[in-house]
Parts: sequence; structure tokens; C-alpha cells
Amino acid sequence: MRPIRTVMVTGGGGYVGAVLVPKLLQAGYRVRVVDWYLYGENVLDAVRDDPNLTQIKGDLRDHELLRDFLPGCDAVIHLACISNDPSFELNANLGKSVNYEAFRPLVQISLDCGVDRFIYASSSSVYGVSDEPNVTEEHKLAPLTDYSKYKALCEEILREFQSPRFTAVTIRPATVCGWSPRLRLDLSVNILTNHAVNSGKITVFGGDQLRPNIHIQDITDLYVQLLREPDDRIAGKIFNAGYQNMSIGDIARLVRTVVKQEMPDREAVPIVTTVTDDGRSYHISSEKIRRELGFEPRHTIEDAVRELVQAFAAGKVPRPLEDPKYFNIRMMQSAEAKLLEGALT
Repeated sequence: MRPIRTVMVTGGGGYVGAVLVPKLLQAGYRVRVVDWYLYGENVLDAVRDDPNLTQIKGDLRDHELLRDFLPGCDAVIHLACISNDPSFELNANLGKSVNYEAFRPLVQISLDCGVDRFIYASSSSVYGVSDEPNVTEEHKLAPLTDYSKYKALCEEILREFQSPRFTAVTIRPATVCGWSPRLRLDLSVNILTNHAVNSGKITVFGGDQLRPNIHIQDITDLYVQLLREPDDRIAGKIFNAGYQNMSIGDIARLVRTVVKQEMPDREAVPIVTTVTDDGRSYHISSEKIRRELGFEPRHTIEDAVRELVQAFAAGKVPRPLEDPKYFNIRMMQSAEAKLLEGALT
């Protein structure tokens, strides 16, 4: 195994990337980020002057760009995608282009340019609906949406490339929650916390659906760990990465409790339940990654809620209900035409 020194992070200016990139730099890696920077070019300002960071505003569908910047990279952490179902469904052709059609060329060019390790961020949504008490990595995939279908298809593509010369590993993260410099307020825990604090009311759609969650600090720690693992522990493998499996209703009640603790002068936050056609529900097992890699999350959903409440109270999130930059679908709507043409370079 050749030491990994230089890492390409696709989507490094996104919600997860904005926490991951500083960790990689702190760990001593040279980091190259390829991103549209659709949600702001100042996301990585805290580390922008680090001599080991190179930021490339570009499109991963640009093969020449990849051929220019991948040589010299030892590993790729592939985070970039059109994320979440509403954003994908806004333009199915664009979603397919970025999330699926761009994938095989990215992996092939990575291999051609001498990359040794490819870490792919898939999604636990590939399981769809399951009444299994613990969904393991061997569970049949049943994606309900195009977003999750293409995540699953990319897993199959990556398996084709696994070889002694090219270590490929797939992570199926649970829904990520918690604070990031590139904050998303369209993820379940973050949504409920935002509305509890800033609307004074929580609306729960359904409530019985189980959602696996993982704190953003834990999932980013995992990606750093995967760069250090010996090839034979991760080569060709798929790992679930989650922590707490809770129903949407239970998350809402937890949010209400934390808000009351952090903001005791506020009135109790009412929870309003309404019907939904969102049937996604699954309880994932992360036993395999604990057993084989020793990975155990250390941050809870309550930790995520508490840090978000404190960020709102401190004024770190201006206009949290109105500003489109916190909501992928709103930003995608404004940039759709340019993205479809590959014009954000």
C-alpha cells in the first residue's frame, strides 16, 4: 500500500465537504477540491490560505478538467452529487447526468491518472422501505426514487473497477445531521430544529417512519479513517454508516425537549402531525463497520440539535427560513439551466 498524501474531494464545498476538508488538512493531507460552489465560494474560507489546499471551481463532467487535476492524487473521496430527491426530480436529465453518467468516467480517469483508492459516498436510501429489524449490507436493494436508484447503480459500476491496483470502497451513510459552515436545513433533524426555533412550531409528516441518522462530525471522521485503512480491510467492500435509528415523531419530540432546555424562556413548541406519501422507512445496522473497522460514532442526534439551536441563538444562521442557500432545491431551481449546460466552470 502506497502512502496516501494527496486527496481529491469532489463536492468539497458542500455540506459534508465543508467539515471534511479542514479535517483532511489538519491530518496532513494535500487536498484538491472540485466543486461548483453553487452555495457560495466562501465555504472553505477558514482554510483557504492553507498551502496544502487547492480549490477548483468546475464540473466533474468536464473530463479535461479531471485529467488536468487528478494526476498526483493518491485517493478520491467522491461526495459530489445532486443531493436529495426534490433536487434530483427538479430535472431528471440533469440528475442522471451528474449522479450517474458522470460516474464511470470519473472512476476510469481516476484509475488512468494513478489514483490508488476511491471512496464513494452512496446512501442508505438505496434500501427503500424495509420492515427488517436491522437492515444489513446484504439486504436486497429497493430504491424508491431515481436519486437512490442511481446511487445503487454507481455502486455496481465501482465494483467493476476493484482490483489489487485500485481499492474501491462504498459507504452508505445514514441521513447526516448537525452544524456545517455550508449548512443544509433540508435534512430531517436540521429541518425540525430550524422550524422549532424559528417558526415556533414543528410539523411532522407522518411520524412513524424510521430514519437512520449520523452526525456530520462522525461521517467526516470516517472518511479520514478510510484513507488510513489497509487495502485488505476495505477493498471492494460496502459499509453502512449510521448511529441512531429514530422515528420522525421521536426526533421531533427530542428537538422540542432540547429547544426548551436551551431556550427556557420560550413557550413549549407544539408538534403538528399531518399525512404524508413518503413511505421511506428502514432501520439500518452499522455492526459490520464497527466489527471490521472499529468505527463507532461518538455524537448523538441530541448533540446535533443542541449545536444547531445554539448556532441559531448566536445569530450564525441569518434568515434561516428564507435564504435559499440553506435549501438545495431552491438553489438548484435558480441554477438549473447553467448546470444542465455544464456552464458553471
